[in-house]
Amino acid sequence: MSHATLPPPRPDPLSEMPITAHLIELRAHLVRIFIAVIGLFMVLAYFARDLYQLLSLPLQAVLPANATMIATDITTTFMSPIRLTLYVAVILVMPYILHQIWQFIAPALYKNEKKIAIPILISSVLLFYCGIAFAYFLALPNILKFFIMFSPDNVIPMTDIDSYLSFALKLFMVFGLTFEVPVATLLLILAGVVSVESLVDKRRYIVVGCFAVSAIVTPPDGLSMLMLAIPMWLLFELGLLMGRFLEPKPVDLTAHEGD
Repeated sequence: MSHATLPPPRPDPLSEMPITAHLIELRAHLVRIFIAVIGLFMVLAYFARDLYQLLSLPLQAVLPANATMIATDITTTFMSPIRLTLYVAVILVMPYILHQIWQFIAPALYKNEKKIAIPILISSVLLFYCGIAFAYFLALPNILKFFIMFSPDNVIPMTDIDSYLSFALKLFMVFGLTFEVPVATLLLILAGVVSVESLVDKRRYIVVGCFAVSAIVTPPDGLSMLMLAIPMWLLFELGLLMGRFLEPKPVDLTAHEGD
């Protein structure tokens, strides 16, 4: 019985591209990202003082009536708002940055991988924004109130604007990355590095690890540790729940032994 001759598979254009072509394409995407960040930064630079005023609202709400923010260096009155503006520009351009990264890696992915990657990329951006919002509206005001409450009666809290900026940006980054825990958990499960059952068995150690990591990366107070550890634990449970539905089912090879 003759079999029809199948046409040879089409060559993958990515596999035939030399390394220099990949580097040129990567450079093009990086240039687009740089232009987008700088362009938005130039637009937001006009509102640099307003952005810092918005950032300082949680601190001003808990400072005593006779206290104010100070600048211990002559350059910080200019550099702190500019540094905040650049940070805001990068955060707002994050969806475009991920889009450029996606355009670079998408041709090398299979169709089923693309179906999974797109929701993961979108959810990672949204979760990062949710982490920053959680830090600004809930964590930062309560942490500042906690520290101001314990200041001695003969001490007037007068925070340096650059120190406050560094403190707030670190807090935003920590909470933003913490909210990526469901995505990281799901990726580990889908990649086969861990299974849902193994994570369930090690849940008690993971919870302890959440509190240990929170104690290291947060300021030295119990409130900020709890405000980071508890969401981290709940987000891990969310990733575990999604992993139960999306975990690849093992193939039963014994069913095909008789074929």
